[in-house]
Amino acid sequence: MEENDFVTIWLEESGNPAIEEISNANQEAANKMSNFLLENGLNSTDLSTILDINHNEVSSWLNHMHSFSIKKLKEMSDMLDTYSQT
Repeated sequence: MEENDFVTIWLEESGNPAIEEISNANQEAANKMSNFLLENGLNSTDLSTILDINHNEVSSWLNHMHSFSIKKLKEMSDMLDTYSQT
């Protein structure tokens, strides 16, 4: 790629909107999930069991050190909705 490539320059100046979107979605979902855990007297171990996801991965995500895809966030949300209805 050329040094003066328009896309490269634009990304350096303004960032990548797709990365910002996924980061914001993960942060928002993790915050909501933390509230869900508090409201239901659950912890991250319970959440990893409910979602069938490795506990270390869930813990890192709740601490904003790991990101899931938008698709995975939707699946997690759906699973929790199902859990909440039982």
